Amino acid sequence: MSDLPQITTVRPGEYIVTIDGRRHVVYVAGDRGDRWLHWNGQVFRRPFASDVAASTQTASDNPRAGSLSLSAPMPAKVLKVSVEPGAAVRAGDVLVVLEAMKMELPVRAEVDAVVARVHCQVGQLVQAGGVLVELT
Repeated sequence: MSDLPQITTVRPGEYIVTIDGRRHVVYVAGDRGDRWLHWNGQVFRRPFASDVAASTQTASDNPRAGSLSLSAPMPAKVLKVSVEPGAAVRAGDVLVVLEAMKMELPVRAEVDAVVARVHCQVGQLVQAGGVLVELT
């Protein structure tokens, strides 16, 4: 049976959570109605379902049949765009690197695909849910 977590505030929006003797850094942003957490390389959004996986839309969510859109998991600045239209990508490849809350957030391809469109550029501020890259 695990101990209850201990939470220590480092500064506003940054916490150390200790569970079973292991320390984890957790970043929190947003207001009460729209809270974002970054922990262990993943982004969670209220109601705290994994938003990394949920940040992609399936073809049925997208009017372009057979396409997959990768979206920003939280408000961020685009640090790097590693692909261009026509590029073949493999599942796990980093397509875009975002910066939010002083952390780098890689946006990875979840499937093998071809880049159809790139909707962002280095230095751009993107909103949560904004489409970054379309894959086919």
